[in-house]
Order: sequence, then C-alpha cells, then structure tokens
Amino acid sequence: MHSLVFLCARQVIQDQVFACQALAFLPQELYAVLFKAAFLDRKTLVLQKLVQMWPFPLLSFQQLLRENSNCPRIPLQKRPTKESVQAVILGLSARLREPPPRRKLQLQLLDMTGILDSGYEEDLTTMTMWSRTVSVIQTCIMGQLNKSLRQRRKRAKRRKAVPPIYTPTPIEVRVDLRVTHSSYGFLKDTLQTSAFSPLRLCCRDFRAEELPLNSTVDMLELLDPVHLRRVDLCFNNLEFSDLCELMASIVKFTNLLSLKLQYGYVDLRQLPTELEDSFCLFVSELNKLNHLRELNMGSSCLSGRLCQLLSNLQSPLESLELAFCYLHPTDLRYLAQSPHATHLKKLDLSGNNLSGALLGPFQTVLKAVSSSLKLLNVTECELMDTHLISTLPSLCRCVHLRYLGLYGNLLSTSGLKTLLLRSEVLPELQLVVYPFPVDCYKILPWPPPAAILLDEEKFAHVQAELRQMLLSADRANVLWTTDVYGPNMPDYFSL
Repeated sequence: MHSLVFLCARQVIQDQVFACQALAFLPQELYAVLFKAAFLDRKTLVLQKLVQMWPFPLLSFQQLLRENSNCPRIPLQKRPTKESVQAVILGLSARLREPPPRRKLQLQLLDMTGILDSGYEEDLTTMTMWSRTVSVIQTCIMGQLNKSLRQRRKRAKRRKAVPPIYTPTPIEVRVDLRVTHSSYGFLKDTLQTSAFSPLRLCCRDFRAEELPLNSTVDMLELLDPVHLRRVDLCFNNLEFSDLCELMASIVKFTNLLSLKLQYGYVDLRQLPTELEDSFCLFVSELNKLNHLRELNMGSSCLSGRLCQLLSNLQSPLESLELAFCYLHPTDLRYLAQSPHATHLKKLDLSGNNLSGALLGPFQTVLKAVSSSLKLLNVTECELMDTHLISTLPSLCRCVHLRYLGLYGNLLSTSGLKTLLLRSEVLPELQLVVYPFPVDCYKILPWPPPAAILLDEEKFAHVQAELRQMLLSADRANVLWTTDVYGPNMPDYFSL
C-alpha cells in the first residue's frame, strides 16, 4: 500500500509541464518520492528535470525504488523502461552542459545497480537496452561539449580574449553490465570513452555470456579494479588453458567477492599430464583473490578435486555452487571438514546424485553448515522419500534456512507432507520450491513419458492440502511452489 505522501506526489506530477516549473519551489525532501512516482508512472519530463536539479550527492535507483530497507532487489515491475532510463541520462546531459546554480552539494554518483539479479525473473533485454542508451548519450555529451568548446575558442579568437570555459564535475554512473557477442562492440567503446567523459561508467557486477576469450579479456581490462565485486562468465566453453589465461586478468580485481565460472564444461576427472600444471596454475591464481566469498563452478566435472580447489583459499567461502559437478563422496567429506563449512550461507548441489554414495556425506555436510546456511538448492538430485526422511534430522538443524530448492526430485505427496510438518522447526523458512509429486502422474513408474501430463485435478487437491497444512501450522507466510521460474532463489548478496 502506498503512503499518503506518495499518492500526493503522484497527483503533483500528472501535469508534467506544471510539475517541472514547480520543482524549484518544492522542498528538496520531496524529490525522492517525486522521483519514485515519476518513475512508476513513466513521467519522463519530470524524471529528466528531477535529475537535472537533483540536490544530493547520491541518486540511487535501489534506494529510491525498493520496497523497504530489507529488500535489496528492485521488483520486476519497477525496473527501468527504455524511456525512463533515457530521461535520467538526458537529465545528466543537461546538468553537465550548464554551470550549476550555487548549491552546497553536487551530484557525484548515479547508482543504477540492483536492476538485474541472478535468476530466471530478470529481464535480459533491459541491460542491453540500457547500455545502448548510455553509449549513445555519452557520445552526444562528448560531441556537445567538444562543439561548445570549439565555438567558444572561435569567439575568443575573434575577440582576442580567452573567456572562462565551464568544465563539468565528473559524475560516476555505477552499473551492472551484461555483455554478449552482439553487445560487445558498443559496450567496449562506451567503456573506452568513459574515462574521458564527464559520465564515468563504473561496473559493479560484470556478466559475460558466450564471449570468446580475447573479447572477455579485453572487457576485463577496461573495468575499474577497485569497484568490481563480481565476475560472472557463463556458457563461454573455454579450454582449460584459456581459463588459466583468463584468471591472469581476473586476479587484478583485488576486491572481487564473487567469481562465477558456470557452464564452462571444464572436465578435471582425467587430466592429461600436461594439463595438471595448468590446473595447479589455475588454483594458484584463484588463491590470490584474498576477498573471495562466492565461487560457482557449475557444470564443471570436479570429481575428487574439491579439496585441491578450495583448501588454500585465503578466506572461507560464504556461497558455493557446485551444480552438475559429478562430485565424489570424498568431495563432500572434505567440504564438511573444511573451514568453509561454518561460514556457508548458500550451497547449491543441484544435479549431483545424492541418493547413493553421496547421501551420507551430504547429511554430514548439512550438520557442518547448520549454523550459517540460509539457502540450500538440491534440484534434480534423484532424492526419493526415503532419502529425504533420513536427511530431515540434519536438515532441521539448519535453523537459519530461508530457501530450499527440491524441484525435480522423486518425492511423493506423503514425503512432501512429512517435510512440511517437520520444517516447522525452521523459523526463518520463506520459500520451498518442491517437485510435482510422483503420485500425481497418470502413469508410473517415474519418470513418465514426456507426452504424459500430470493428473491436474489430483495435483490441485495436493496443493490445497499443503496450503491448509500451512494455515493450520500458522505458517501461511512460507511460500510452497512448483514454479521454479517464478519467485526464484535469491542472489548471494541479498542473503
């Protein structure tokens, strides 16, 4: 529910021309709520004028648009449209072209981070659109400043005098960048010109998808090593020797907190002798990241290599994602005894078969991480009712657990009901992504043929039963869903 102040602000900006004229006479304390109202209602003229007149050193999308102080993510429906981002950048452009009025504070930082997060709900077109906008507007600003400078110099030459030339104070624009093959060219140009522009583009989280090695290295070389906190390389299909070369570029980011090398399909199971040295080099470079807290090696075959990979890291990890990594029992036994265990907030073991030899070590890991774990994802781990029930004593020790991913496992309605009842001892639990129960399919054994659908009537009955059980246990605030693409698991930085 919106506040009365917000509803009043929404009325003020209905007439955009009038609102722009009135801004100079309104208290500066109202600018934040006016920005939020103009953003949500797509009042681009008001947005542009607000940015042009912004009286504070910081303009942060995340602070202005999130629901509350405990929610670091911007809701999907509040993420920028092309028009709203253009309005903000044009407001900066107008601000930089004109000498500022006498004011105590100047805008120093436009923070547009938090617009995109990991997960399926992100709008992957938004950042590409945003990057194009920045590139075009920066070019326009530079052109306008250069043109103005040339005109002033010509006039000064005619008058044989040198008039004072206004030099704008640089404004840092902090963003999360997503780079693909199609966006590589203009993003590279933007980053290269940013150092000489009044708008200084600064990347916080960097994500590259399906980008060749040389292009990835080129982009990394253009990023500010001080501010970058995450490097996320996805679907890059790099050879192991390429990965070592890439690490040589990554280690310059001394403040890096998160490294994601997912879907690289690196196979460490039977390395040739000549590649063993490359693996040792990779581990050595990884150990140079003194502040690393999150590591994602998803879809790399790490069988028996986890100890060698993690044992010499400078600090304990808080997030470890090992989805589809073909783990051995020795890997999980090492993890349970490692210094990382008592610090892990997020653990993703999806795609590893936890129903056989890994089950016991997995339960030992749960006991070891119980004091810190907030997110556990064991999607598609071939868990059946018997495995889940035997794991519940260990799982229920994780008293800070908030998110549990069980999608794609072979659980029945009975197993899910047992989990729901036993999970009442988890006071912080907020979300459970559960699989369609095996007994809700028309044909068994599991898995049914692809053409066979759920018995929708039976599944609707199961959903109603689970909802009623949650209500009876006074746990209506816990969301149980089969929608793996909906309210997705949170990012490490939001835990």
